[in-house]
Amino acid sequence: MPTKPFSVNASAQVIRALLKHEYELSVYAKNINYALPAEVAELDSKSGRLVLEVEYNGRNIDDYIRNGALNFDIEALKIPESDERETYSLSNVAARPLKTDSTTYRLDCQLPESVFVEETRGAIRIPFILGMAARVSLEVYLHELSVAGRLRNLSVGGCMVDIDIADSIAITVGQSLPGITLEFPDGERFFAEGHIRHMRPFGNRGHAAVGLEFINLTSPQAEALFHYVMEAEREAAYRAGINEKIDGHSPLFIPGTKEKKILRREEEDSRKRADRSPMQRGVLQISHQLQVALMYMKTRNLFPEEILYDCVDTLLYLRAQDRKALLYALACLRHEPNWVRHAIQVAGQLADMMLRRDPHAPQVREAILGTLLHTFGKPLLISKELPSLKAHMKPDQKKRLKTHAVVLRDKLRSLNWMPSPTCRDILENANERLDGSGYPAGKQGSQLSELVRLVSLLKIINKLTHERNGIPPREPLDAYRWIDETESSFDRAILVEYIQQYGLYPIGSLAKFSGGFLAWIMDINPKGMPIKVHVIKNLAFESANIDNVLSKNDFFQLGELDGIVDPDDYGIRITST
Repeated sequence: MPTKPFSVNASAQVIRALLKHEYELSVYAKNINYALPAEVAELDSKSGRLVLEVEYNGRNIDDYIRNGALNFDIEALKIPESDERETYSLSNVAARPLKTDSTTYRLDCQLPESVFVEETRGAIRIPFILGMAARVSLEVYLHELSVAGRLRNLSVGGCMVDIDIADSIAITVGQSLPGITLEFPDGERFFAEGHIRHMRPFGNRGHAAVGLEFINLTSPQAEALFHYVMEAEREAAYRAGINEKIDGHSPLFIPGTKEKKILRREEEDSRKRADRSPMQRGVLQISHQLQVALMYMKTRNLFPEEILYDCVDTLLYLRAQDRKALLYALACLRHEPNWVRHAIQVAGQLADMMLRRDPHAPQVREAILGTLLHTFGKPLLISKELPSLKAHMKPDQKKRLKTHAVVLRDKLRSLNWMPSPTCRDILENANERLDGSGYPAGKQGSQLSELVRLVSLLKIINKLTHERNGIPPREPLDAYRWIDETESSFDRAILVEYIQQYGLYPIGSLAKFSGGFLAWIMDINPKGMPIKVHVIKNLAFESANIDNVLSKNDFFQLGELDGIVDPDDYGIRITST
């Protein structure tokens, strides 16, 4: 495609446009578990000189600069604190580090003049920049499981897809996919088989970048793909302003009626998510980091110790900041994958109970690590035989899932990581019960430590009060009764301690009042009764939402407290404050 001579650097122009929004920039390297957050210190649009400033206390910054080049992602947040992102990724950017103090570096980079990248096989890769978009569906197992994503670049050889980090558990490098469907804004579709070439965390918002190769293309498919690549090149050139002969958008990227409806719904959801409190965002970041850790274990055979201990320390920091706000934020994880939601909520309550018993509990850090790790074996089991961890498993799939503790143990051994005695105790015994009815070893009574007894109680309460395999959640009081009736399985003294600490109406529960109001419980008094709630709905006006925080003195407006209800019964999908 003919273009005018570069009076400005096209890559720098794209970055300058993104810097008009709140942004996050991450420098990453292939074999390093942690991306480095960076700030843009200087940007010259004409020369393409970019200077990044990073804090790094590791031994060698050259770990991120291989052969004089680095890679980075930049994410611009159109709505501050939301998940609506505009992204741009650059790899093999010429860079030279300069250390300015003990932990600060300036990375002097030279950006490529063109936004188009020539691949090793000669094809041109077109980045989807400045609002360009296309939706992607990856068929992982034929007629069994599909993963949704967004197209981030495209060539005649393949593409890069941006998926939710939660969906990355279903795929792995080297896997063949029976179907990749690209859907462009005007409604046109392209379908082909594919092969996963690489995968990595993408930015800081809970996403993964998946590099795909198109395979087994027929002649009509190859012709159609060439057409879509040419249209994408035209659109990118127009948006970047590098071809003055192009005076409008490609028809392929003009949204049709269906796309407009989807965009309106996504914008509304994004604005709701932007209302998360700082504590909620902190807990959500732990969820994202745990899923990144799992990706490294699965795809790179690395044990991401630094990431995992960072999750532990973040959880302890948040608890020290505001205990009750943390309990509320933990409850707001209800739409994260069950394996990670369960692990974080149980770890958070474990930290809370251990520190309430002893503010200087020496085991707490290792105990939290073991609790965060103890469900990792479940996503490691994802395969054609167990394509999903979601509800309605078959009997043989449930049986297979019970091997997760052994699967995790074997995985950790293969990664040459040895847990501490406290951590190992939880990893090996968290699913055991006092009467020997647990798994994997059927241990009982005195074989189980006090710590494991505590963890097992927290786990069963969490399990009973959340939907699982099609079974609706119980109210807290019903869960307590069920556990009390099975006293041979769980430690009754710890159950009493739990009830005294969290009450019959735990923080984060959804309460229903006789006046027809629904409200999230934000705080309780020493007797376990709500004293602060976030009112979100009046059932007399189901199409309208409310956003009011009330203290106990104003509860008369709501009526009497009827009890705890399941948010899904009322279509409550997002918790915000």
